[in-house]
Amino acid sequence: MAFVVSTKRGTFEIRESQSTPKGPRSRTLATFSELDEEAIERARGRAAKPIDAERLRTAARRVGAPTAQAPANRAARELLAEIGINREPEPKLRRLLSAMLGDPTGSSIIPADPSRAVAQWMAATPRDRGKTLVELLLLADALPHGDRRGKPLRFPRLDSTRA
Repeated sequence: MAFVVSTKRGTFEIRESQSTPKGPRSRTLATFSELDEEAIERARGRAAKPIDAERLRTAARRVGAPTAQAPANRAARELLAEIGINREPEPKLRRLLSAMLGDPTGSSIIPADPSRAVAQWMAATPRDRGKTLVELLLLADALPHGDRRGKPLRFPRLDSTRA
C-alpha cells in the first residue's frame, strides 16, 4: 500500500512498503510539492501494487501536502470569481453552461447579490484569505469595549418555560 511522507526539504514523497528478508523497507515512488495527476501517474508506474488515487489524496492531506484541484473544480471556481466581479460569460455560453448544469432556461447561472460576494472568495488564494482574516481581527480589536474591560461576559438567561 502506498503512503505519503514529508521530507526535510519541504517536499513530499509517495512511498510503498515492501517485505524483505531483512524486514520491511520502503521505497520512493514519486516526489512532489503538490500532489497532482502527474505525480500519481509516476507513482503508479513504479508501484508493485495498484494505487488508489483517492486514498493517496487523503493520505497527502493527512500529512499536510497540498493537493491540486480537479480541473473542473478549478474552472468552476474561476468562473464563479469572474461572475462575482460582474464579468459574465456571453449569452450563448451562459445558456450552454446552464443547460449542462440542469437549467434549460439559462437564467440560474447569474447569482443574486449575496451569492456574488461568496463567489469572489471561491478563487481567493490562501494568502488573500489570511490577509483578510488579519484585517478582520484588527477590526475586532478596534471595536469599543464599553465598560467590560476586566469583567466576564454576561449573557441573558435562556428561559426554557417560554414557548
